Parts: sequence; structure tokens; C-alpha cells
Amino acid sequence: MPGLSAPRALAAAGHALRAQFFVLGLLFATWGVHVPTVKARYGLGEQALALAMLASGVGALLALAQAGRIVGRFGPRAVAAAMGVACCASIACLLAWPVYGALLAVMLAFGVTGSLLDVALNTEASEIERQADRPLMSGFHGMFSLGGMAGAGLGSAALAAGIAPQAHLAAATALGAATVLLSSRLMLPLRPDAAGTDHPLSLPRGPLLLLGVLASMGLIAEGAMYDWSVLFMRQERGSAAGTAALAYASFSGAMAAGRFAGDRVRARTSPTRLMRASGLLAAAGMLLALALPSPAAALAGFALVGLGLSNVVPVLFSAAARAPGVSPAHGIAAVSGAGYLGMMAGPPLIGLIAEHASLATGLLVVVAFAVFMALAARRALRGA
Repeated sequence: MPGLSAPRALAAAGHALRAQFFVLGLLFATWGVHVPTVKARYGLGEQALALAMLASGVGALLALAQAGRIVGRFGPRAVAAAMGVACCASIACLLAWPVYGALLAVMLAFGVTGSLLDVALNTEASEIERQADRPLMSGFHGMFSLGGMAGAGLGSAALAAGIAPQAHLAAATALGAATVLLSSRLMLPLRPDAAGTDHPLSLPRGPLLLLGVLASMGLIAEGAMYDWSVLFMRQERGSAAGTAALAYASFSGAMAAGRFAGDRVRARTSPTRLMRASGLLAAAGMLLALALPSPAAALAGFALVGLGLSNVVPVLFSAAARAPGVSPAHGIAAVSGAGYLGMMAGPPLIGLIAEHASLATGLLVVVAFAVFMALAARRALRGA
């Protein structure tokens, strides 16, 4: 960045990246808040809604397969600017056409653009962390959760004030697009060939297999909160739209707090004990939300789920980077790929159960997976 010393340029790039992680979280929250709106607008059952979510997962997986090549060719700054604006545009179009096929196309675009934006931001984060020579990743990811909390809170306020959903989508995405364009100018001017690796998507094998399974389960559980918590409050607890939107905010706020404290917690606790406690806390929170009919209990339960899941991905990625016989880059890529597969499979799995039983029954998947993470922690993280 012309006119700035190297330390100041690095600091500016860090602030810019935090702003963009915040926007990414805000976009996911804006989608999450309007899941009931989308369901009503298109007249969908749980299974059809889950298929729309699956379209997003398919888009993310397709993008992930080529993300290394794209970011490597154009650099994270260019990819973040282009995909950030495109991702905002896709969310702005959620309610634009009352045709189910159009919704599937919009969700596919959201998956593609959101995934490429995520890879570009994490590539930049890795480089900033390397140059700063200190751990920063949990804080960057904390801004994603903070953006989710803010997006859900603003969405709740907009719904409570009677603002039309399309107007809220337009305002939120316009703010997001402007923030991405302005902050991307402060990102590090990395040479494209230095921006990242060029390896394709790979799946875990050998010592990475159980880590990949746990990552998949963790992201299914996390994705369930993004996609289904607001609808759960509306359908199962009879909450008003503004109150229901707080489900996402309580989950994201607790996750943000856990991630901002994550580096300190990981320095003082073994990975096995942290993973075991995380799984049990997430399971207990989900059971609280499902067992008690009170909306307040559900919000408290979702917050416990967020706190429990907040450090699952950092612990698993750290273990993957130290897995014997593989390079750190390959280990993280493999476990990340399994996580994306989990995010893709999770919404339709829960939607299928909800279609034939109830959404509360479908969300028991979160409890089962969280308990499995706790039970498998010792074996998966042996030697980590």
C-alpha cells in the first residue's frame, strides 16, 4: 500500500480483513434470519427448503474444488472484492423471483461466491498471521461470528419494526458490498503466485480420517444453527419474527465470544479436553433448547451450542496440520474438504427428518454428533 510503512500496512490489512470477515458473517446471518420468509414466499415444505440449502452446499463444494487455482491465479485481494460483491448480490436476490428454480439458482450462486470469498479471506489471514509472527486466526474468525450476531440483531429489529424483507435485504447487502469494496483496497498486494496453493479438493485418509469425520459433524451442527434455528423458533416455539431472529444472534454472539478467547483457552487446555468439553457443552445446549418449551430457554440453549462449537474447527485444523506423514497444507485442506461435505449434507438430512417427523426431531442430529465428538476426542487427537 503506497505511503504506508510495512508495519502500518500490515495493521491496515488486518483491520480490512476483520471488516470483510464481519461482512461474510453478516451475509450468512441475513440469509438465516430470512429462512422463514423464504419458506413462506415460495410456499415450501421442509424437504424443498432443505434442497434449496443443498444447492448452496453444492455450489460451495464446486467452488472449493477450484478455489486454490482461482485465488492462486488472481490473488486474494481481487477475488475477495469480486466475490464479496457477487455474494452480496446473491443474497439481495433471495426474494426477487417467486419461482422455485430461481431460488435454487440464487442459492447455488450464494454457495459459489461465499466459498470463494471465504478461501480468499483465509488465504490473506494466513499471510497476515505469518508476517505478524503471532496467532491471529481465531480473532479473524471471531469477526465472522460477530458479523453474524450483528446481522441477526439488525434483522430482528427490522422485522419487529415492520420493514419489508426485500428492503432489509437491499440495505444489508448494499452496506456489505460497500464495505468489501473499500476494505479490499487495504489488503496486502500479494503476487498471485504467492497467494496460495494450487492443490485441488482432497478428502481425508489415514490419520486424517477421524479428524475429517469430526470436522464434518461439527460443521453440520454449526450449519444447523445457521439454517434452522430461526425456523425452529417460529414453528416449534411460536415466537414472533423479531424474537425468532434472535436465535441466530444468541448462537453467533456466543460463538464470537468463544473464538475471541480461543487462543488463550487453547494455550491452557489440552486439545482432547477442550474437544470433549466442547462436544458435551454443545449437546447440553441443544437438549436445553429442545426439551423446554420456553423461547428464552431455546435462546440460552443456542448460545451454549455456539460456545461449545466455537473452538472445534481451530482444534481440528491444528491437529490436521501436525498429522504424521502429511504436510500441514494437505492436512488442513483434507479436513476442510470433509467439513464442506458435512455442510452440504447436513441441511437436507435435517430437513428430511423434519418432513417426516418434526424439526425438533431433526435437530437431535446436533446432539448425536456433538456427543460423538466428545467421545471420539481422545482417539482423534492422540498425540496432538
